Amino acid sequence: MVGRIGRPHGVRGEVTVEVRTDDPDRRFRPGAVLATEPADRGPLTVESVKWHSGTLLLRIEGVADRQAADELRNTVLVVEVADLPELEDDSFYDHQLVGLEVRLTDGTVVGTVSAVRHDAAELLVVRRPGTHDLLVPFVRAIVPTVDVAAGHLVITPPEGLLEL
Repeated sequence: MVGRIGRPHGVRGEVTVEVRTDDPDRRFRPGAVLATEPADRGPLTVESVKWHSGTLLLRIEGVADRQAADELRNTVLVVEVADLPELEDDSFYDHQLVGLEVRLTDGTVVGTVSAVRHDAAELLVVRRPGTHDLLVPFVRAIVPTVDVAAGHLVITPPEGLLEL
């Protein structure tokens, strides 16, 4: 996921985009073709790009008015995993974390990462069978080990985190 289309901007078909990439200039340049979820809304070709008061605005080819722009609202913009650049050590894409088993340092299984939230801080959503989901801040002090190849990560939760 590199972004999500928000509300229309103006009456000429521009859309706002909630950016979810560290490199918006590369992903959202004129001529860029973006796959979508749901897939039947795309692919979308970027016609023009501009920033307005900190918000990314896109004009999409074939989207000429506010109504057409509104039909794209909540469309997720995605790129193929093969098109992603390599990350530095200790950096991960969301798709690498989702599905990892979550363990305590003693090996006790806590659950499975079901999503990554990008709120004020990055949070791992950990699905735990038979109880509520757990939100784990994705910081080194709490998540010291991520082993994508082995399919798990280790957490050292502060007191009370597992009881919430």
